[in-house]
Amino acid sequence: MSKRDFYEVLGVSKSADEKDLKAAFRKLAMQYHPDRNPGDKASEAAFKEINEAYDTLKDPQKRAAYDRFGHAAFEQGGGAGGPGFNGDFAQTMSDIFESFFGGDGDPRRGRSAGGRERGADLRYNMEITLEEAFQGKQVEIRVPTSITCEACSGSGAKPGTAPQNCRTCGGQGRVRAMQGFFTIERTCPTCQGRGQVIADPCGKCGGSGRTTNEKTLTVNIPAGIEDGTRIRLSGEGEAGARGGPAGDLYIFIGLKPHEFFQRDGADIYCRVPISMTTAALGGQFDVPTLSGEKTKVKVPEGTQAGKQFRLRGKGMPVMRSASQGDMYIQVLVETPRNLTRKQRELLEEFEKASSGETNPESHGFFAKVKDFFGNLGE
Repeated sequence: MSKRDFYEVLGVSKSADEKDLKAAFRKLAMQYHPDRNPGDKASEAAFKEINEAYDTLKDPQKRAAYDRFGHAAFEQGGGAGGPGFNGDFAQTMSDIFESFFGGDGDPRRGRSAGGRERGADLRYNMEITLEEAFQGKQVEIRVPTSITCEACSGSGAKPGTAPQNCRTCGGQGRVRAMQGFFTIERTCPTCQGRGQVIADPCGKCGGSGRTTNEKTLTVNIPAGIEDGTRIRLSGEGEAGARGGPAGDLYIFIGLKPHEFFQRDGADIYCRVPISMTTAALGGQFDVPTLSGEKTKVKVPEGTQAGKQFRLRGKGMPVMRSASQGDMYIQVLVETPRNLTRKQRELLEEFEKASSGETNPESHGFFAKVKDFFGNLGE
């Protein structure tokens, strides 16, 4: 019986690249794997055929020979090796098993040479005032964390001794086992993937290479920092196990609510109540700024409620920039309450003397209302 075309076996075109070949192979290998089809001779034959096709096409030299001469290129013993299991295939099938059975994954992930594990990242929440965000500051914080054991210098071994290569895995951190004609790679159960074992652990850290302590750090808060900003201090997180690299410390900045101001980016906003007479006759008032100074705001005659005044350059500094935002003052006209008899008489007299020119907005509105009801009557 003649062999099927290898491209047809994998279900790809002759122009398929390495990524397409591998994806097709993994899909078919999982479908026809003998463990998924126990006792099915057809699936076993198909699995061998898929492996032979991929083993040929993944190799650029073998693929070039196959494209030119077809199956005849390997009929004299130089061939694709049939269902052989070389290193690349074992690695590929290890990947399949990990996705298929939920394996351990890459043994190097989170570890460095010698089984040294990277320390965990830490988070520190810091709350500052708007004034501190305006000025910038330098602050000291105390962070409880794991630090490198001083007694063993992080090795985890008793001073004067050293970790030894694991005899089970030969220092690789992984072990392989044959299951039929299939090779399975797993984390070494003796050293837990570290590749080393400690025969005589350090008495201070118990072999972990780190101890729990509190360290003091100085943090620079730049001027103009915004709420929710994250500051990263590289290597200031938890110490790595057995001399591994330390994690990072992330400081999350939160701004406390301010008594007067609300912030929007580099701009700040403030609402200021003014009297009815100040709004009508005009005047001025002082407002504080985040720099600690006072600035005057002039209110023109006839100012209406909700009017905004812009004070250029009185807002927040833009972080790591020479520019600065603005301050916006919104006036709220306060209606007088608890009037004395004299005040009431004066207001009543003022009301009698008022006209459409004095209150143009209200006069215009009620004139339209009158016309509206008049039209309804018609």
